[in-house]
Amino acid sequence: MLTEKECKNATCPPDKKRTRFTDAAGLYLEVSPKGSKRWFLKTYGDGKESRLALGSYPKVSLSAARLARDRVKVDKAEGIDPIEARRQAKKKNEAVEPGSTFKAIADDWFGKQRKMWSETHADRCYRQLERDLFPWLGGMALKEIKAPKLLDAIRVIEKRGAFETASRALMLCSQIWRYAAATGVIERDITADLKGALTPYRGKHFGAIVDPKEFGKLLLAIDNYHGGVVVKSALKLAPLVFQRPGELRGARWDEINFEASTWTIPAQRMKRGLHGKEYGDAHVVPLSKQALGIFKYLHLYTGTGEFCFPSPKSKDRPISENSVRTALLALGYTSDQHTWHGFRASARTMLDEQLEVDILVIEAQLAHAVKDANGRAYNRTKYLKQRTEMMQLWADYTDSLKGRV
Repeated sequence: MLTEKECKNATCPPDKKRTRFTDAAGLYLEVSPKGSKRWFLKTYGDGKESRLALGSYPKVSLSAARLARDRVKVDKAEGIDPIEARRQAKKKNEAVEPGSTFKAIADDWFGKQRKMWSETHADRCYRQLERDLFPWLGGMALKEIKAPKLLDAIRVIEKRGAFETASRALMLCSQIWRYAAATGVIERDITADLKGALTPYRGKHFGAIVDPKEFGKLLLAIDNYHGGVVVKSALKLAPLVFQRPGELRGARWDEINFEASTWTIPAQRMKRGLHGKEYGDAHVVPLSKQALGIFKYLHLYTGTGEFCFPSPKSKDRPISENSVRTALLALGYTSDQHTWHGFRASARTMLDEQLEVDILVIEAQLAHAVKDANGRAYNRTKYLKQRTEMMQLWADYTDSLKGRV
């Protein structure tokens, strides 16, 4: 069987018309002397061998080609001629008005939604449409797509074990179908018919140590980490400030106020919707004496640049999230045991259960939306004094945990 590396490196000698690289079950990659690579599947009918084109590499990856091959074989087992089915589908699609296709309507819906989304969320959604839905449904008239056809497309995602991705794909489709129904393109939302048809997905929590003794062992391991100053500083600060990984690694020196002992994260860098990023308040993180000391030490090494934690490859961007993840792995902590994001859960749990801090103060420090009994959002600055006291209490507590190991 082929590997992705073999597909990438496959070449055809200039003296040959083409070279075939066989995978399995009739699937092969055909390479021309000019470097084009196309997937084909051997098919048989009326005693004759034929072949079915499955797309070009690398646009269609090895795993995607295998999924397409398996889907064709399932169709054949059900008595469907894949070549004739494709011919009929092409003929049908030629008669589809361009503006009525799934892709056209999805693009229209997306164009209206993205104005309210962050750039990251918008990019993630559209990448999923391009990868998982457009290849199967993009050219079809939306009103002609029935629930079983949509289910087939989403089950292709399930076949690769991506159950969360499949669930998100159905949610995207649900929004697109509701939009189409609201604009009169279709009469009803068919995605409701698929409720219960997908493999149930239960969201997985980030690995986090919440036992005080075990957390103390982790903190000691971090103190003994032998990596570079930048990554070690990020590792040591993560449990003390317990902000999101992207917010910490993207910290800039102009956000750190050494005199006030605060780190002010601009709204644009917080995990919020587009409106919150543009019009929301900055998030103030009080720095304990321990956290401030780490920032002061780090400033000696990276203080002349923009970022507190610059990438070793370029000072113009911060370290990647993999930097701390790799460091935790080097310390013997897998993602199932503890993650960078897990420091938030560790702090939240122990502040509540061990130190008995007011949960509203904790949630405000985590930059979660907290509301009163009447549903009104609290002003996080109201808790600045309490949060300042809490952060020093927490830092002292983490020091004590290391002494209990």
